[in-house]
Amino acid sequence: MKPLKAFTIPFVGLKIGEHHFGYDIDNAFFEYFKYEDFNSSHLKVNVGLIKKTTLLELHFEVSGTMNVNCDVTNEPYDQAIENQFDLVVKFGEAYNDEHIDILVIPHGEYEINIQQYVYELIVLGLPSKLIHPGVEDGTLKSEILDKLEELSPKLRETKKEKDETDPRWNTLKKLLTDK
Repeated sequence: MKPLKAFTIPFVGLKIGEHHFGYDIDNAFFEYFKYEDFNSSHLKVNVGLIKKTTLLELHFEVSGTMNVNCDVTNEPYDQAIENQFDLVVKFGEAYNDEHIDILVIPHGEYEINIQQYVYELIVLGLPSKLIHPGVEDGTLKSEILDKLEELSPKLRETKKEKDETDPRWNTLKKLLTDK
């Protein structure tokens, strides 16, 4: 796969100091990664790059919403996403990305592509279980929720049933007190 040019930062021409980059993320970005677990996205990614003489420090921040389907009812809703990540880019003999927050690139490199880091930042910002806010507060009316309520096991709610025990246990209890 060819990298997306918009996410390539040529750092060799930048002055030492702080630089900012902004990206608007939509469905076309996720089509590149073949990620289709959502309906639409409206995200902003801000990248702060601090160039130093021997390394680069990158700070990623993502915020916005993704329209996803609820895992319980399959109803679409907007899930808010906010996440951040720090990455240190060092220069070395060979490319090395074994560490989560440290990237080593060869000395001759003059640019860095951040698309994979942006993608992971967004996907990891989604909760593992997507639940519609209406399900949590009870305001969502759905056929699926009605069917789940109908099929759920009924709990004994009356106090009489909780206090009532099998009479066979009463004779066993007498054995404990007859000592």
